[in-house]
Amino acid sequence: MHSQPVTSVRILSPSGMLGAGWDHATIERGIALGADVISIDAGSTDSGPYYLGSATPKTTAKAVARDLRSLLTAAAGAGIPVIVGSCGTSGTDSGVDWVAEIAAGVMAEEGLELKVARIYSEQDAAGLKEHLDAGRIHPLPPLGELRAETLESCAHIVGAMGHEPIVEALRAGAQVVLAGRATDTAVAAAYPLMMGMPAGPSWHAAKIVECGGQCTSNPRAGGVLATIDAGGFTIEPLDPTVSCTPISVAAHMLYETANPFEMREPAGTLDVRDARYTAIDDRIVRVEGSAFHVAAQYTIKLEGARTTGYETMSFTAIRDPLILADIDAWARLMRTMITQRVGQTLELADDEYAFDLRLYGHNAVLDDLEPENGPPREVGVMLLVNAPDQATATAVAKIANPLMLHLPTPRMNYLPSLAFATSPAEVERGPAYEFVLNHVVDCASPTSLFRTEMGEKTRA
Repeated sequence: MHSQPVTSVRILSPSGMLGAGWDHATIERGIALGADVISIDAGSTDSGPYYLGSATPKTTAKAVARDLRSLLTAAAGAGIPVIVGSCGTSGTDSGVDWVAEIAAGVMAEEGLELKVARIYSEQDAAGLKEHLDAGRIHPLPPLGELRAETLESCAHIVGAMGHEPIVEALRAGAQVVLAGRATDTAVAAAYPLMMGMPAGPSWHAAKIVECGGQCTSNPRAGGVLATIDAGGFTIEPLDPTVSCTPISVAAHMLYETANPFEMREPAGTLDVRDARYTAIDDRIVRVEGSAFHVAAQYTIKLEGARTTGYETMSFTAIRDPLILADIDAWARLMRTMITQRVGQTLELADDEYAFDLRLYGHNAVLDDLEPENGPPREVGVMLLVNAPDQATATAVAKIANPLMLHLPTPRMNYLPSLAFATSPAEVERGPAYEFVLNHVVDCASPTSLFRTEMGEKTRA
């Protein structure tokens, strides 16, 4: 790609997520500042297991197309690659193909001819069972040892790739890399590592730019440009009215890390204990002293989700001051009444269904950690029922319907009228999922668990 060794690499990170949107002028400014590569994440586990379990993207196709149009036209004009990680939110194979199809449509409309690589990260349970039997799969806290039945129960399993499969695709001539599940940092670290930049600054810079402008004084204003060299890296916002400061940059090491000084990647551990953050001016920060310790064993983290049943939700609102004066007693009575009536009417045992009653406006988020003073002014009551099938979940919610509308406290001599948020009151949410894998697998090769296909053709 380059006949002469390079002395620095510039990474343009437009946002924390493909589909989030940005001002295209910030992309143009990054290109004008000499960006060598554009990298962006397209997924996360932040929004829960549904997106992996159902292989459904969180973002809408129009938003992804809008952002890809901005990136692909800019990158094609500058002759630089675009790298997208965790396509389709969870990085499933269908998520990669979904983004690839959108990218193909954008390129056709814009008259672009770019070589596309699709890297698939979905894992087969049978193949993983061979690793399990060989003792190559290990749990991460708080989970325990993995059982084969857990693998078999998963609707989808992905492995979070490091930078190596992306580098392999770039070296094969890919101008657009659409990766399945990948670590957020691998997406940004791949190109500078391929170009010979040191691992410490490359991984540290990748961590700081993973969420675009979150490390700046105004995260809503756009992305950032990081310049990595032999001694460290500098980082600046793409919006000229926004600043990076030593505190805003250093603080991002606190984001989604168990240890603010270390971060584990498949190949090893980023160590920023000796990192120094210096303001070059009122907008740009220089970072030096980052290190990377190569692990004795290369590992890939596994993520898997399985169905836990089907959910139906109902939501009502309370303003009655007598109920709100002792809302916890009312909630206890509600739980007792639902259990009794479901048993009497539907003849369901306690282990044949489950329900959760959440009081929004009263400890629904922090529960007992909430230092509450006095009764709340109003409370939203969410009933979430889970059962082996949708019909049963909805039947339980319907049994609870009169209670959600009129249940009084023991001291009330009248029936209150509460306010349902929707009509019908019962909202069928379909299958529910849970994460069941938080394990790593020992790998003989960084690319052995992943498959790469080149070209524009989408998998069937």
